[in-house]
Amino acid sequence: MKQYKAPVLSNQQVSERYWHMVVDTTIIDSSIDPGQFFHIKCADKYTPFLRRPLSVYRINKNTVEFLYLVKGKGTTEMTKIVEGETVDLMGPLGKGFVIDPTSKTVLLIARGVGVATLAAVAQESHEKNIHCVAILSARRKDDLLAAEFLEGFGVEVYKVTEEDGTSDVVDVRNMIVNEVFRKYKIDCIYTCGSRRLSQMSQLIGEQFDIPGQIALEEHMGCALGACYACVCDIQEEGVTKSVRVCIDGPVFPLSKVVL
Repeated sequence: MKQYKAPVLSNQQVSERYWHMVVDTTIIDSSIDPGQFFHIKCADKYTPFLRRPLSVYRINKNTVEFLYLVKGKGTTEMTKIVEGETVDLMGPLGKGFVIDPTSKTVLLIARGVGVATLAAVAQESHEKNIHCVAILSARRKDDLLAAEFLEGFGVEVYKVTEEDGTSDVVDVRNMIVNEVFRKYKIDCIYTCGSRRLSQMSQLIGEQFDIPGQIALEEHMGCALGACYACVCDIQEEGVTKSVRVCIDGPVFPLSKVVL
């Protein structure tokens, strides 16, 4: 892990609640994988004191992009960063997704800003000629920000929202089983952003014998494994144990996570 001050190429509001930041990563000499994150200093002052972990949204040759939800003081401060300034970031951090190049079709299930994490999976899958089907869930249609971005990679997108009454977990499960599974043999499930949808994904994976991976979202202090602020439970060989999302994850086998 290294700390950088990277130039900001753009930082723009893209909907009522979401912002999109593009950072020049020419100075970063580490490879960046889907599912990894950067720990970002929100402002060049003492408060807010803690950094914010942001998953990579899109990985390019010399830039990395973040899609972030403006929710509290930290992310509000981030919106004040302007083009031409630098942003203080640590990373890339954590263990990312493993994308099997022999896969034919994979399923992405994301809620809200969780789609920012899975967008990079769609990007790499496209580069490996793997077809993606995505279920995007959100409060409102205005929050389905990445739909066009994913469709640009050939992803077949299903949109469900609370606004139109289609995002209930039972309805989403029926859509997957009765529509997606009838059209495709799914080789892997990737999920992020909703505990209820993750639980559903876990059950579907068990029922239909489909492996899966999940990116967990947790509040973090140091993001280096020292503070134990981001602990979650997983099961291995019938034993439940605690792990740190920042260094043992944030991506875990879906079947192992205690949800």
